[in-house]
Amino acid sequence: AAPTLEADIAAAAMGLDDIGHSRVLYGSLRELGTPDAGTDDGASYANVPFLDRPWTDWSEFVAANAVLDNAFTLMMEALANGNVDVLRTRLKKMLQEERYHTLHGHSWMQEVKAGAALERAWRESLEWIGPENADVDELHGAGRLAHGVRDLRRLLEERLDGRIPPSGLEWDSWEPVRRRTQPGGIDQATLEMLQGLAEKRYMPASG
Repeated sequence: AAPTLEADIAAAAMGLDDIGHSRVLYGSLRELGTPDAGTDDGASYANVPFLDRPWTDWSEFVAANAVLDNAFTLMMEALANGNVDVLRTRLKKMLQEERYHTLHGHSWMQEVKAGAALERAWRESLEWIGPENADVDELHGAGRLAHGVRDLRRLLEERLDGRIPPSGLEWDSWEPVRRRTQPGGIDQATLEMLQGLAEKRYMPASG
């Protein structure tokens, strides 16, 4: 639970922002010819492991907002400054909204002891960016991304006030599509919510 009502409301508002951002990005991908992924089971969603289960502690939200959201924002900035026109034009408003998320995450990171959650979010952010000489660096070389892997890692470290990133990442089990090294996926309750099944239970029966 959030420590204050104001913090709870702010977190909900940022969550709604990110849902809207996801819809814009998926729409852009469709225009670029990328088909929708299957959504029949949790393992079909390409999310970081940090989002597999609902959070049970405020420190997890702080870590996600301060670290993961910053990693996602850096990638959006790299796309906005790349050579894909549809992304250059659509990401500007999203990045304006993300500035508030960054300030909010930085502020709470100074107030909350979220060591274990921050370490986990750090590691999963680096996995999400991916290894060197893989797809991100290829897209950078083609001009679609303004930054490669090394620059993205450096910029993320700077935004986290120079915190030392985790070492010893193992890439043997890394999945380039889901961008993670751990198996698993979102839980059934979250899957049903995303599919709209949870809301349907409370709808009045028809005819």
